[in-house]
Amino acid sequence: MSHPIPMVDLTAQYPLLRDDIEAGLKQALDEARFILGPNVQALEQEVADYLGVAHTVAVASGTDALHLALRAAGVGEGDEVITTPFSFIATAEAICYVGAQPVFVDIDPATFNIDPQAVAGAITPRTRAILPVHLFGQPANLPALGQLAEQHGLALVEDCAQSFGASIDGRQTGSIGVTGAFSFFPSKNLGGYGDGGLVSTDDPAVADRARALRNHGSRRRYYHDEVGYNSRLDELQAVILRAKLPHIDAFNDGRRRVAARYAERLGQSERVAIPHADGIGRHVYHQYTLLCADEAERDQLMAALGEERIASAVYYPVPLHHQRAFAEHYGDAGPPSLPVAEATARRCLSLPIYPELALTDVDRICEVILRR
Repeated sequence: MSHPIPMVDLTAQYPLLRDDIEAGLKQALDEARFILGPNVQALEQEVADYLGVAHTVAVASGTDALHLALRAAGVGEGDEVITTPFSFIATAEAICYVGAQPVFVDIDPATFNIDPQAVAGAITPRTRAILPVHLFGQPANLPALGQLAEQHGLALVEDCAQSFGASIDGRQTGSIGVTGAFSFFPSKNLGGYGDGGLVSTDDPAVADRARALRNHGSRRRYYHDEVGYNSRLDELQAVILRAKLPHIDAFNDGRRRVAARYAERLGQSERVAIPHADGIGRHVYHQYTLLCADEAERDQLMAALGEERIASAVYYPVPLHHQRAFAEHYGDAGPPSLPVAEATARRCLSLPIYPELALTDVDRICEVILRR
């Protein structure tokens, strides 16, 4: 029987990292400086250098990074934030956490990222920020969105949860808006062995407020300028992330290698549409997401892959504007019609992708798809 192929195999890269991780953990345990210790401080500087930003602030999760980035950028009660409905719920949750209203607009059918024309049509006097997601590792159209933000005096806050290492004209995602928010969830391109996140910015005031907010609103021990949060990245997670960071470009190149093989094998298929690779910027393929003809075809393909012990997943089956959690925002009028996002949710299917995935396994996956 053929071996199973998971969506991601976190054990595959551990042998490369084992010595550095174990040495770093031993040193951290010996020093016993566990809260905002030397590894968190070093990670913040190393990531800032990699991203090309002046400041980074390590926090407890990607969701917290979004939340604190919005607060630090001045978004608050009664504001509107324009964002995509085709994302993980954390994108919109963070908007709600600061007391603002998420305003969902449709997506580009080729890239699955937020459509700048739709954003332009949704701006109102209450709009305070635009929150694009670099979905599946493909940069959103920040040149167009940045122009809108500048024209209307809005904060551009980047959701970089899936895009560590992606870039636009040589600039890293997370370095272009007023602030960026990253996730270090284990399956991410740069992932820890638990939750973690990071806020990036060139604005010293944004960085200062984010640092205070993550630590109970405190800049000086036992003095609290505002009500904050307990959202500090764990020192041991920082050790692991520091061990991985020097390899991130090679890991992303490995993902591109897998994506190129999928494109080579599936590019001429009439049954599926492969991801758009000619968008804005350099893709890092956090996910490799196909479009099937319709939902029934998608479900049949998932079943066929499953019969061969090949994983697949739907990111995301229910667009955010149709989630029950946001129903109260619409009242009797109901959610808006966002046809591209809704159709994409019915048709999308993500295939296994990770740096160490063997091309022979990619071929095996493609053969299942092509013979249907």
